[in-house]
Amino acid sequence: MTRFYYFCGHEQWQPETLVRHAVLAEQAGFDGVLVSEHFHPWVDDHGAAGFAFSTLGAIAQATERVQIATGVTTPLFRFHPGVVAQAAATIDRLSGGRFELGVGTGENLNEGPLGYPFPAYAERAARMREALEIMRRLLDGEKLTFDGDWYRTDRARLYSPPPGPVPLLMAAGGPKSAALAAEKAEGIITSVKVPDETFERVIAPAREAADAAGRPAPRILATRWSIHAADEDGAWEALLAWRGLRAPGRLEAVDPAELRERADALPRSEVLERYSLVAGTDDIVATYRELITDVHADTVAMQMTSLDQEGLIAMLGSEVLPRLRALG
Repeated sequence: MTRFYYFCGHEQWQPETLVRHAVLAEQAGFDGVLVSEHFHPWVDDHGAAGFAFSTLGAIAQATERVQIATGVTTPLFRFHPGVVAQAAATIDRLSGGRFELGVGTGENLNEGPLGYPFPAYAERAARMREALEIMRRLLDGEKLTFDGDWYRTDRARLYSPPPGPVPLLMAAGGPKSAALAAEKAEGIITSVKVPDETFERVIAPAREAADAAGRPAPRILATRWSIHAADEDGAWEALLAWRGLRAPGRLEAVDPAELRERADALPRSEVLERYSLVAGTDDIVATYRELITDVHADTVAMQMTSLDQEGLIAMLGSEVLPRLRALG
């Protein structure tokens, strides 16, 4: 049965608001919340960038039932993978075993402002391979001495361990990251634009890599962005905090002001067309049903922005989730 997660975006909302949204999502019937982790937002004139691990602890205490997942954090530069494992174990304890650790190779927007390098993908993937091993072994209770090319630990141990297994999910948009996730993690987080492309570039390579490694196929958490608005003007206003997300050079940028300038230099229609515009229940169901019927995702995360976010959450619970659950 497909599970449904609501996306809590630190780049748009202040942390206290995200805690309220998580509670409302639980009340609306969502199975989980996917929480982003950023140091800088996508633009400098709107949005926010609270410390996600504090917000996650608050969500863990404010909710009772929903799964809680990072979507995603980067355990490569700002945080040593051992520290991320410690944070994951703590949140898992505070939530009573409801935490899932989603990780990815990141953007310079979060590393560069603090003076960290942001190397090419090959190095980031090599770092991630070691990071996944360190986090898995620490979360599984090992007292770990590790001497890798990128990270080291000396008899490291989690003295506040998680109450049970903490799944590792890795973001993947192509075959290399999908294969790494299949070898070292329990699941994949992937953003879907064209389902057939996602299957070809992510899901099929992941299944092949898992089979070659003698591991079960990874669980698929599929996300899709949409804007809830009645017209283009409303959509643009709802998108203000996110318009830099689709700006050229987003992975390498350091300053949100640069991404804002690049996004605003583009025709508004060119930015908006990179998102799904949904005006009502039928549009939302049509936008997300493909993740169930075509991608066959185990979990569908609804990344949505609206001028009335709390009203949207209520509407998703009462009108959208029942129809999507019938498909899944």
